[in-house]
Amino acid sequence: FSVPCSAILSSYLLGERLNLLGKLGCLLSLVGSTVMVIHAPEDEEVTTLEGMTSKLKEPGFLAYAAVLLALCFLLIFCLAPRYGQNNILIYLTICSVIGAFSVSSVKGLGIAIKGFFAGQPVLQHPLTWILVVTLVASITTQINYLNKSLDIFNTSLVFPIYYVLFTTIVITTSIILFKEWVTMTVIDIIGTVCGFLTIILGVFLLHAFKDMDVSLGNLPQVFQNEQPAPATRDDKNILIEVDNSSIAPEDKPKVFMLYT
Repeated sequence: FSVPCSAILSSYLLGERLNLLGKLGCLLSLVGSTVMVIHAPEDEEVTTLEGMTSKLKEPGFLAYAAVLLALCFLLIFCLAPRYGQNNILIYLTICSVIGAFSVSSVKGLGIAIKGFFAGQPVLQHPLTWILVVTLVASITTQINYLNKSLDIFNTSLVFPIYYVLFTTIVITTSIILFKEWVTMTVIDIIGTVCGFLTIILGVFLLHAFKDMDVSLGNLPQVFQNEQPAPATRDDKNILIEVDNSSIAPEDKPKVFMLYT
């Protein structure tokens, strides 16, 4: 509900407007995300920190995490100083990429908390403190760049795009970390792909037409042909019109036409 709520609240509280195509983009983003979640398989159950450690050490996840970190550093140090003020995707991509680490840390800390109440020595496990540091660093970075994006761009655009990017990266991270793709059927794969394409369409409608004044009231006029441009008159026609006028302005010289 963060996408429609942010659009409605920004419209009433901040005076920002979201046109009809933007509202349809929000709706399509929610539909696509819902379809992806419905067809996503369940997580592989991990109940101990040792099991979480073995998952984090797998080569596939380590390569994926390295790619995300490289992309994050590229965005922060190279692209953000140049294009962050003009491109809404720069700051929001940073927040979304970092979100993959924050969600994974929260899941691991949830396992640690369960183990703590079960009497397990989770405080002596090094993974617990690694997850705490990772969570604090990732959330701090997310808040920083999300606030920068909100200071520059329209709130009605920031939250839907951030929601879509964040959800997509988190689902991808969960699939790679817990190997959910192994148990996916053909129907689930097709549903996930269709949901992802729906999200892309929603983001496109939301971002590409944000400056257009499109609503249900003026929708018929938007698709009408443009009014023909007024015909350009030459000096002769202008002089004749001024000469034939019944009342000529006193502050302008009179024009006399000579015919031969």
